[in-house]
Amino acid sequence: MLAINSSAFMPSVLTLIGIPGLESVQCWIGIPFCIMYIIAVIGNSLILAIIKNENSLHIPMYIFLAMLAGTDIALSTCILPKMLGIFWFHRPEISFDVCLLQMWLIHSFQAIESGVLLAMALDRYVAICIPLRHATIFARQLLISLGVGVTLRAAILVAPCLFLIKWRLKLYRTTVISHSYCEHMAVVKLAIDDIRVNKIYGLFVAFTILGFDIIFITLSYVQIFITVFHLPQKEARLKAFNTCIAHICVFLQFYLLAFFSFFTHRFGAHIPTYVHILLSNLYLLVPPFLNPIVYGVKTKQIRDHVWKMLSFKKNHDHY
Repeated sequence: MLAINSSAFMPSVLTLIGIPGLESVQCWIGIPFCIMYIIAVIGNSLILAIIKNENSLHIPMYIFLAMLAGTDIALSTCILPKMLGIFWFHRPEISFDVCLLQMWLIHSFQAIESGVLLAMALDRYVAICIPLRHATIFARQLLISLGVGVTLRAAILVAPCLFLIKWRLKLYRTTVISHSYCEHMAVVKLAIDDIRVNKIYGLFVAFTILGFDIIFITLSYVQIFITVFHLPQKEARLKAFNTCIAHICVFLQFYLLAFFSFFTHRFGAHIPTYVHILLSNLYLLVPPFLNPIVYGVKTKQIRDHVWKMLSFKKNHDHY
């Protein structure tokens, strides 16, 4: 690493502080984070296993849920092992290229999760508003196309962030990142070079993905509620509404945390840094942790299969 007037020219190693201002208690903060991660991995793996092994669940609603579960496992795994390495084992160093890879993976999986949530909203819209065409519209080919599409959209839109950092930003004022993982703006702000292009492109990606998805999810659910309220039978209204409750809870927790993190990071100059970092961490860890709990509680088919598995294990242990 070449030092130039206390600056680093293309550093080979970066240092992640963790949570600035809370370094003395990071080891304790890591405990609930680790518990959330374990529950997230177990819960989402259980959902994947149930959907894979039950042929009756091989329908669009549960296939999208399986995509969401897989994305949640990958997203939380991108952040937590390294974070616990900082909190518990005092291993803050990360190579520059690995840092960029982590940044790309985290933001890509965030975008994939948003795309899957949009696909789930569209599935519920077709199932409730035009049910006779649901099987025709959400055929196997469309499911494959949606899965590939949301993945490519995320990977392609986020990838230029890496190139803009790698080939535009050459001189860095410090190699210390005031964060617990490699977040785009946290890395960009290390540079002495003009970072306006990087900031503008980062905002473009965020608004292109999250903004687009939120608009269409909102429109889908507005139309769903209008259709539900016009159903003639009360039982039909309740059934249609109940199928959407879990989805709505998942949408709200994902996007509300995203907005809190986004706005406090960019407009909360008076808010302590550790609040920004904690919100960013919770934004990545809470949805994977809560999603399987929400679907396990609110989705009867998932709940029934969990009880069936537990009953089988209990009977097997008895014998």
